[in-house]
Amino acid sequence: MNAHDWDDRYRTSELVWGAPPDPWIVEQVTILPPGRALDVGTGEGRHALWLATRAWDVTAVDYSRVGLDKAATVAARSPRTVRARLHWTPLDITADEVPDQPYDLVVWAYVHPAPEHRAAAIARAAEALAPGGLLLLLAHEQADSHPGLPVFGAAEVSEALPEDMVVEHVEWRESDPYHGTGTDLAVRARRRRADVITP
Repeated sequence: MNAHDWDDRYRTSELVWGAPPDPWIVEQVTILPPGRALDVGTGEGRHALWLATRAWDVTAVDYSRVGLDKAATVAARSPRTVRARLHWTPLDITADEVPDQPYDLVVWAYVHPAPEHRAAAIARAAEALAPGGLLLLLAHEQADSHPGLPVFGAAEVSEALPEDMVVEHVEWRESDPYHGTGTDLAVRARRRRADVITP
């Protein structure tokens, strides 16, 4: 699906993905001190808004302007201090440079570029991290409900990451209710700090 397709999809449903953030994202982020976050493919902004309520300053990017407009409308119900931490930014992660780097956290939740663009897009997102910054990536490894979706696995993610990224955790789980049936891949990777010496 391209940006036009996603614009159409977001126009035809109140909330395509629902409002709550993904439980795995919540589990990983809750223990972190707030900082600057990049939400890749934010869609209707469920993760960006949740992060902002936890004092994160969030740049939320997507190539669907309709999705960004919906996200801003949902966020408009939040307190002014929360809204001030949200920066809705039209951007195609497969082609555009990430603004306002670096970030302490990058959230990549169910963004599925075409295979020929995927490695560069993952690398671009990871390279936006500050030293010590964390990438949280959720994706379909098997998507029973979405035939034709370009799924991908842990090895591909690992190979796409820059050399200064360390994969800390990988797990597989059933897809959440908003994403149909299948198996999801969850990856946590961290950018090495400059003072960490590796053999």
